[in-house]
Amino acid sequence: MNNPVVAVVGCGRIARDAHFPAFEKIGNVRVKYACDLIEEKAQIMKDKYAFVENVITDYKIALADPEVEVVFVLTPNFAHYTVTMDALRAGKHVMCEKPVTVSYDLSVEMAEEAKKQGKILNIGVCNRYQASVVKLEEMIRNGEFGNLYHVVCSFRACRSIPGLGGAFTTKSQSGGGVLIDWGIHFLDLILYILGGAKLKTLTCDAYSEIGKDMKSYKYKSMWAEDTADVENGTNDVDDFICGHVRTDKASITFNGAWAQNLDKGEMYVDFLGDKKGARLTYCKQFELFDGETLETVNTDHELPNFYQLEDADFFKSIRTGEKNRNNIDNILESMKLLDYLYKSAEEKREIAL
Repeated sequence: MNNPVVAVVGCGRIARDAHFPAFEKIGNVRVKYACDLIEEKAQIMKDKYAFVENVITDYKIALADPEVEVVFVLTPNFAHYTVTMDALRAGKHVMCEKPVTVSYDLSVEMAEEAKKQGKILNIGVCNRYQASVVKLEEMIRNGEFGNLYHVVCSFRACRSIPGLGGAFTTKSQSGGGVLIDWGIHFLDLILYILGGAKLKTLTCDAYSEIGKDMKSYKYKSMWAEDTADVENGTNDVDDFICGHVRTDKASITFNGAWAQNLDKGEMYVDFLGDKKGARLTYCKQFELFDGETLETVNTDHELPNFYQLEDADFFKSIRTGEKNRNNIDNILESMKLLDYLYKSAEEKREIAL
């Protein structure tokens, strides 16, 4: 069965490294338009993939084409809202990369527009398709952990602020720093595994310390370095974040750092139940500890490409009309969480929802 005719808006890293390779593996995907403001980026995709037909710099050309059924919005965060809303109003289904957009209120508007237009709007929180996340969700839902009372989450790296001075560190374009960039993945997969947990109270502290003097900033690594502008750019986002969240399912503590003065990285989530516990290493396997046997089991299962699974399920959702796990309606609680964590950090107080 052929998949819908696609236009891709934004041909940067997430397009290049994730979605175009996923299209190739899925097969029968026709990308009628690869669009990017920097034409060369779109041209690279056309040169590499035979299924890409046209290169454009104005996405509205694709929206005006009645043959295009689906738009992948893979732009910087600030453009998610405008491009997605335009695509929905043009009668297209949309896959929009995470985060939904730069605020919860705008995210709600996007959800309402998708409902109004009768179109599928999915969000690229790809970890909901990661094999270890799927297995943990099933185990917890089936009661194997007993009462899952607390989750501990850490996403920290040593001096690795992305594209310092560029879009990643400019709040008006990104919506925030490490919390909205890395934190959305971790916190969303936690809410998903908890089974649609609803927020009760939260508190958060945010810091921007390590890169505040951009010209003297030293780093171990810098992804998106080609977007950096330490001479004339902006850094007004968080590079360290920590907080505590109470939900109707379990409590959550978290800390995250794009940059810290420790030459250590931590990327894990601990799930603590009264029968079992597990440590999920991000994008990898998980360890399972049994409170009865006092034994730890190292899981060993395949880790298929979650972008491929995510995109294939999106195409299936379009065909069937059934909303899947990444539908916008299932992601709004994650965006509400980000918004209120930033609000708590700004106002330096605990917030009840």
